[in-house]
Amino acid sequence: MPTAPTDTDVLVVGAGPTGLLLAGDLAAAGLRVTLAERRPHHDGNLTRAFGVHARTLELLDARDLADELVKTGRQVRRLGLFGRTPLELSGLRSRFPYLLITPQYEVEHLLHRRALSTGVDFREGTALLRLRQRPDAVSADLQGPDGTRTTLTARYLVGTDGVRSTVRRELGLPFPGDSVIRSMVLADVRLAEEPASTVTVNGTGDAFAFIAPFGDGWYRVMGWLREHQVADTEPVGLDEVKEIARAALGTDFGMHDARWLSRFHSDERQVPAYRQDRVFLAGDAAHVHSPAGGQGMNTGLQDAANLSWKLAAALLGTTPDPEALLDTYHSERHPVGRTVLRSSGAMIRLAMARGRVRKAARDLGAAAVSTLRPAVDRATGMISGIGIAYPPAPGEHRPSGRRAPDLVLAEGRLYELLRDGGFVLVTPPGTTLGPGTPAVRHAHWSDTRRACALIRPDGYVAWAAREPDPATVRTALGRWLR
Repeated sequence: MPTAPTDTDVLVVGAGPTGLLLAGDLAAAGLRVTLAERRPHHDGNLTRAFGVHARTLELLDARDLADELVKTGRQVRRLGLFGRTPLELSGLRSRFPYLLITPQYEVEHLLHRRALSTGVDFREGTALLRLRQRPDAVSADLQGPDGTRTTLTARYLVGTDGVRSTVRRELGLPFPGDSVIRSMVLADVRLAEEPASTVTVNGTGDAFAFIAPFGDGWYRVMGWLREHQVADTEPVGLDEVKEIARAALGTDFGMHDARWLSRFHSDERQVPAYRQDRVFLAGDAAHVHSPAGGQGMNTGLQDAANLSWKLAAALLGTTPDPEALLDTYHSERHPVGRTVLRSSGAMIRLAMARGRVRKAARDLGAAAVSTLRPAVDRATGMISGIGIAYPPAPGEHRPSGRRAPDLVLAEGRLYELLRDGGFVLVTPPGTTLGPGTPAVRHAHWSDTRRACALIRPDGYVAWAAREPDPATVRTALGRWLR
């Protein structure tokens, strides 16, 4: 039975990094996409996120954005843990074996430009008031910048509208959790003395501080002092920021000329369901956690990359079972959000550890994570996102669900081939696909290996086999593509 006409295929609510990537992907696939953002557009620099991890850079590489973004920041290949032996990122098996320090607005700038180029219909200064679901569509009541109210219908709606998500509220979904730390301060300052490391961070139990450069002479400072816990509404002065830095780092580096000061608290929360019928949640609308590890923006972008190709496949009719595929967004990403919440919470609690015994245990753990190979691999894989894997698809086995590395193929790098937005099938040299094979980008190994691998649009392995025959390959393709 055909569906009723709608105003747009997908309405995305919230134009942060998560919403911008998602909207750009869907529009690039040829879908009608509307992106509603309650704030008017602005190119400000008042942003909390500062780090782009390796897995996120790989996903941006699959959109031909990574190399341009890398030019805007500084590469950090070692992360300090409480003043102990640093955690080495240079061993990551990735084209990007580092943490890129660049402000969130640089990421947003690239994603906004891409979304415009793909034809996304931007509705800036437009707030969601109410949504209603029916079996074949979602109706959304919107209020524009001039106060005019309209109703827009979409086949699907995605809430990427942050921790105070209106979409989540309209769904009636709880957002259970607690505040992990209160009265954190943010400041943009100049320094009289340049720190020795690109990223300066330390925690003493009674204070911790983080300093990272914008790259233009300004620095972002984030910090907390146990003895000064006040409401978020209390003003922040430069003297308070200096005091925190001295307590955590031993120096304030001659901070001066603050251009922005703010206070906030950090929560640990996660919605129980990332999907409710035709509405999805992603990014901070679905999960929020401590800033330790710099994984917030990265996790949201990876949510978007997981969801976008599944929505496109469902809407374009290229998947055999749209509902089952869309359900895998929750089953794959909810456990990742829970793991990030727990690991970032553990890091911030370690930074706040008091007492000789707890500090000794913390330092011992940090040393182990920095020096023992299994612990190093787990820690770097989790923080960078390189180690994130999903359960194998039904009827499949490993490496199904694992991240595909940037394979060098006869036709070029894998992540260059993924820029088409579709699946990539890798087979031995000389192999051809017979008639009746579902549409897929076909590539070949650059060597003589006989294995086959089907790579999902988000760079994860859908299926692999050592030496399959043509019928087995067609059967595998038929499980994913129509």
